[in-house]
Amino acid sequence: MTDTSDTRTAEGEAPAPRRSRLHRLLRYIPMIAPVLLWAVPCWVLLYGGQHWPLPVTLVGTALFVLGLVGMPLAMARGHGRRQQDWAAIIGDTLLGSSWVLFTWSVLLGVVLRLALTVAGVGHGQDWARIVAWAVLGVSAALLAWGYAEARRVPRVRRLDVQLPRLGAGLDGTRVALITDTHYGPLDRARWSARVCETVDTLEADLVCHTGDIADGTAERRRAQAAPLGTVRATRARVYVTGNHEYYSEAQGWVDLMDELGWQPLRNSHLLLERGGDTLVVAGVDDVTAESSGLEGHRAHLAGALDGADPDLPVLLLAHQPKFVDRAAAHGVDLQLSGHTHGGQIWPFHFLVRIDQPALAGLSHHGTRTLLYTSRGTGFWGPPFRVFAPSEITLLVLRSPQPPTAA
Repeated sequence: MTDTSDTRTAEGEAPAPRRSRLHRLLRYIPMIAPVLLWAVPCWVLLYGGQHWPLPVTLVGTALFVLGLVGMPLAMARGHGRRQQDWAAIIGDTLLGSSWVLFTWSVLLGVVLRLALTVAGVGHGQDWARIVAWAVLGVSAALLAWGYAEARRVPRVRRLDVQLPRLGAGLDGTRVALITDTHYGPLDRARWSARVCETVDTLEADLVCHTGDIADGTAERRRAQAAPLGTVRATRARVYVTGNHEYYSEAQGWVDLMDELGWQPLRNSHLLLERGGDTLVVAGVDDVTAESSGLEGHRAHLAGALDGADPDLPVLLLAHQPKFVDRAAAHGVDLQLSGHTHGGQIWPFHFLVRIDQPALAGLSHHGTRTLLYTSRGTGFWGPPFRVFAPSEITLLVLRSPQPPTAA
């Protein structure tokens, strides 16, 4: 086997100009997006022909201006050098709220107006006010529901996954997957403990965490991560880094997980044996590791599989689904990933699909490789999940050969 860490660069030389133009365009998004997120709902709710009383218009405008100015300032204080949790909570909440308001201002501002016109219901000011109240009502309902969805303990998603090369002795192997817990500004130590209690009920042979444990250093988020040390597995607990670890001293998280009894699979593997058959459980650092500048951190699949029998089935942990190209090239049987959050707040999933080959669930890649992408156990940033429920996943590995009777 060979290291394919640079394969994408070599193979991607032809479309480089197109990617370059896209990257140039993306650089302007941080400047344009906040204005659109607040300006579009402001117009739809206040200036689209409603003719509200002047005090209503002035107060509403002031609130939108406050949101437009306050959101980036709060996020800079919360996620910049100062890392002030109170500011991060405010900024993230404003970001999620503005996204929902923007989305439904666009959808209802167009669709509902068109429906009212076709139905011949009201005119002018009536249409505008109906749309405004609908946007406010739908947005408020979705934000309340989305907040409850984000803060609850995830439901368990169970599925059987057949691996053609899996030996009969390993049939029924139970793999629990948690990922993207994102312990952060909102203290979720109790939530963390309840998640771990739920994982324990699954009686898994192997428990996996595929990265993005937290936003913040291991020292800062230790209390929220500590319950991970209570998780039980009959064979092993394994962990790989996500991209957010590399924003917050990744080596500290590797050390803490090791301290809590999880085996960090840093471009390495272990063997899971049962009934005379063997499964290679491998893991790689996140694809952003090399650019982090941390010595020894990089995504190195050949290193992870070094010494493993190529005839054995391979279960690979890699934080981002897009690593599946390299996994398929190496003949990996099943890759477990997170990162996407299932889009987290609809319709953000359309943007996620620009960067990732899968959003959630099981997908097939190449001639052999299966990819399971979790929607994530926690949430990042905005404390909302809209049409993208969180999950704890139990995958039961199935062999095409029936197990031999004892």
